[in-house]
Amino acid sequence: MPPAQTRLVDTVIARFGTKAATTVREDIAPWLTDWRGRYRGDAPAILSPETTDQVAAIVSLAREHGVALVPQGGNTSMVGGATPPADGSALILSLRRMNRIRSHSPEDALIVAEAGVILADLHDAAERGEQRFPLTLGARGSATIGGLVSTNAGGTQVLRWGTMRSLVAGVEAVLPDGSIHDGLTPLKKDNRGYDIDGLLIGAEGTLGVVTAATLRLAPAIAARGVAWVALPSPHTALALLRRLEAATRTIESFEIIPGDSLALVLQHIPATRSPVTGTHPWHVLIEAVTADPTEENPAALLERLLGDALEGGLADDAVVAASEAQADAFWRIRDSLSEAERASGPAVQHDVSVPVAGMPEFMIAAARAAEAAFPGTHATAFGHLGDGNVHFHVRAPAGTGAGAERDRWYAEQAPGITRFVHDQVVVAGGSISAEHGIGQMKLAELQRLGPASRLAALAAIKRAFDPAGLFNPGKLVP
Repeated sequence: MPPAQTRLVDTVIARFGTKAATTVREDIAPWLTDWRGRYRGDAPAILSPETTDQVAAIVSLAREHGVALVPQGGNTSMVGGATPPADGSALILSLRRMNRIRSHSPEDALIVAEAGVILADLHDAAERGEQRFPLTLGARGSATIGGLVSTNAGGTQVLRWGTMRSLVAGVEAVLPDGSIHDGLTPLKKDNRGYDIDGLLIGAEGTLGVVTAATLRLAPAIAARGVAWVALPSPHTALALLRRLEAATRTIESFEIIPGDSLALVLQHIPATRSPVTGTHPWHVLIEAVTADPTEENPAALLERLLGDALEGGLADDAVVAASEAQADAFWRIRDSLSEAERASGPAVQHDVSVPVAGMPEFMIAAARAAEAAFPGTHATAFGHLGDGNVHFHVRAPAGTGAGAERDRWYAEQAPGITRFVHDQVVVAGGSISAEHGIGQMKLAELQRLGPASRLAALAAIKRAFDPAGLFNPGKLVP
């Protein structure tokens, strides 16, 4: 460990105790690799503060000693955003010990959670107050609030509730100079200049370390309905969504799934079965919820509306879950798509968005173009159609093996595939990162594609907040 890092770690232990830092390699190792296993870094120590004041003290010491810090929560980043540099030049700053619910105000529908609170635990805390936090994702059992804020996380309920940015009413964070930004008070009007909270949300820990957030809650669900619909195309799926939205405000999730992705789940995920009979090119998973027990039951509502859609030619088949167990089984298929794809072989994955109206055509045209440009590959898109955000994956040719063969395919083909897909996204007026962030995976592509005005603004903001470049180096802004 370099002398500056050693002095920092020794000072942290002396001031805050042995729990505040670890240099044991076996304890550090699990936090050096990203969730997907694509990036591996190195760090000689993990610093683990327990309070915001301790975070501020550690940041001040790091600034004094010139030591870079990589903020980390549940380490569930999909783009290597919480993985330290490979040269060991940074220490990990773990927020996992800061895992308290500071307050819950059911009458105001607000809850204040520290950065290390796990999303599933936040869900439980809200439910105890007969409310809910309306954002969920597959990593809810390990993703933490600080990471969700710092990446402006999305998930399957964005259609109705928006991204994390829409659900954050205030942010507390430690800035690179060691000062504490206390923005937790949920003011509806505040015109004191730049929106500091807004800058910190989605900044991937490059401008400050989020230590707590005030979050907006929704009323508890009184009833829900979950349906699976088979249909001929993404265009038909979007038309169905528009019809449903015109008829009700209760649609919370609308997930599009290609038929071949469903087939992979049925092949590789035990105890799964198709909700509908026969083979269909496309499917959508729909969830409608209500907090008012006097409203029409969402399952009955979906039954009625989908019956009309079948008669109108907007669906080939449809089934509404008859029980909570069946509803959960439908969602298990959706949640297992990535796992099933990994089991089938390597793939290059892209999290992209385009304008909602153009998404159906993009899904079809970009997939055809990718398959033509890279013979033998198979391109598919699934996800949040109503948000204009899909996960666009290009799978390796059939028979591509694991281990060295997989690594060789990634090394030789993935960069070109990614450039090709991202070029298609830009032509469609979209974004190369819809909900996963930039991290280190997309840093070069962001620099390549610009636009120049955005890159200049990002760099200027980074310099203003963190002139020494000590916060999460190598992520989002070079």
